[in-house]
Amino acid sequence: MCGLVGIFDTVSLAEIDRVTLERLNASQLHRGPDEGGVHLEPGIGLAHRRLSIIDLSSGQQPLFNEDGSVVVVYNGEIYNFAELARELTALGHRFSTHCDTEVIVHAWEEWGDACVRRFRGMFAFALWDRNREVLFLARDRLGIKPLYYSLLSNGQLIFASELKALKQHPALDRTIDDHAIEEYFALGYIPEPRTIYAASAKLRPGHTLQVRRGELFPSQRPYWDVPFEASLHQDVGDAGRELVERLREAVEIRLISEVPLGAFLSGGVDSSSVVAMMAEISADPVNTCSIAFGEAGFNEADYAAAVAAKFGCNHSVGAVDPADHSLLDLVSRLYDEPFADSSAIPTYRVCELAKRDVTVVLSGDGGDEGFAGYRRYGQHLDDLATKARFPRALRQLFGALGGLYPDASAMPGFLRRRQGLLSMAQDPVESFFEINSVIKRDQRRSLYSDGFKRRLQGYEGVEVFRAHAATAPTDDALSLAQYLDIKTYLPGDILTKVDRASMAHSLEVRVPLLDHPLVEWASGLPVSLRRRDGEGKYLLKRAMRPWLPDDILYRPKKGFAVPLAGWFRGPLRDRMQRALASEVLNDSGVFDRKALQSLFDQHDRRQRDGSTPLWSILMFEAFLQQEI
Repeated sequence: MCGLVGIFDTVSLAEIDRVTLERLNASQLHRGPDEGGVHLEPGIGLAHRRLSIIDLSSGQQPLFNEDGSVVVVYNGEIYNFAELARELTALGHRFSTHCDTEVIVHAWEEWGDACVRRFRGMFAFALWDRNREVLFLARDRLGIKPLYYSLLSNGQLIFASELKALKQHPALDRTIDDHAIEEYFALGYIPEPRTIYAASAKLRPGHTLQVRRGELFPSQRPYWDVPFEASLHQDVGDAGRELVERLREAVEIRLISEVPLGAFLSGGVDSSSVVAMMAEISADPVNTCSIAFGEAGFNEADYAAAVAAKFGCNHSVGAVDPADHSLLDLVSRLYDEPFADSSAIPTYRVCELAKRDVTVVLSGDGGDEGFAGYRRYGQHLDDLATKARFPRALRQLFGALGGLYPDASAMPGFLRRRQGLLSMAQDPVESFFEINSVIKRDQRRSLYSDGFKRRLQGYEGVEVFRAHAATAPTDDALSLAQYLDIKTYLPGDILTKVDRASMAHSLEVRVPLLDHPLVEWASGLPVSLRRRDGEGKYLLKRAMRPWLPDDILYRPKKGFAVPLAGWFRGPLRDRMQRALASEVLNDSGVFDRKALQSLFDQHDRRQRDGSTPLWSILMFEAFLQQEI
């Protein structure tokens, strides 16, 4: 893949400092070790790091149109670039390369800001049009590729593929956003458009940002959304055949590469389905890789090996020692802001393994969101069904009782669910947010200091979900849950995790299950074809039965995690205690120190599992240490 950076003076034609621009660019060397380029003209500077995948001999960036008036820096792959190039050539545009980057400048000339609607792929780019005096930033529909920006106090707009590049600018305001802290401890990541810094932002997936000189307050504009428009599909056989055709085509267009290519293979439904299609399309054995864990509860390596053997893959397996937490500090630096998904560690390792043999890999990410595979969807639907059995007034009473008696272990079975009594009074959005929360609302409030709660002024992370729900194109319970995940968890956690881990090894990851025509089509499937009889991914599993055995399709999912509970009672025990007692954590004013110590003691004495909140706190403390 690649990395881009830029500096745009929104108020003047002052010369951009080349040394500063190159320092920002150098911080992203890992994203593009093959080549680098810089373009400067009055009031704007663009720079790029390239990982060469297509048209290795040309396609250097920044890249220009015929007369040099339009220039682009770009990170991603546009899979329909050949088709667009033919259309644009017929319209009179002249191409000097065979790479997908050049399509962007000519598409902009022809269609303006509507060009993004024509692109099929993953991308983030910045384009400068000198004649129109317009800077145009864009991010792909699902948020596979990242883009950060900040408007500085001197009127300069800085932007980059990673937040670490913005941090290299001496004028960046690094005041921490309290609302971002609340969202982080609720979700384990900071969702778009917020970053940890109040003065910087992420460009939202499916959005653009257009700035003209003199406009001091750039705003994000949407150009796409998941439609969730009901289709005419009723027959599971017809729908399954169309699904396979769409998946095969989404995989095939992602096999274009001039460098070695392979796939991540966990042995789960999604990655196995992608590998099955790759094996059917490719004339050569597919290169696959997976990670093996030392603990059975976390190990899926045997399933991956079985799939690899079935399709004759060249399969590599890397081992992760469950006691190995040596990546903790590296991972905390990798994400530039607090990030609490512990599966970042095995993700880093599998990317490291893949890079030994290939430069491009296909992954199965996106299948759970697109085809309703997460277990939490079933839990959410069950919760809603339970609530529907009671009148609203009684549900409110249960919620009030939950506040008085938070330990529901003595209550009837249907009220001893994960959310317990308190959930009975929650609306569907709040209920689903609580299911997604890594630290529940009441626990967050018990851990926060009185001072930090005053700083929040009543703000709670659930507002992120409420904002998305208010504009959602559906009110169906399952569809809305999927929509909320697509807007938050998918870009904020899953895709961020994979992008940083893969780019740390200069490895490109392509995601066929997030092909936007496939996502649109899947969103229109009847709910009964997405989830049926408590089974998620119902249609995908049925459709893949000719390729994959039932013990792959219908086995319990183990996930891709690390044994945190044991770590905090063993090899990470001392590290966690030091973090809880650290000056930076105390100076942040976020936590009640006694409450933190109580959380640790209860976990240490095995009174309750506090591993997830403890990991979130440890990653936050590690971030604060790096800010010193």
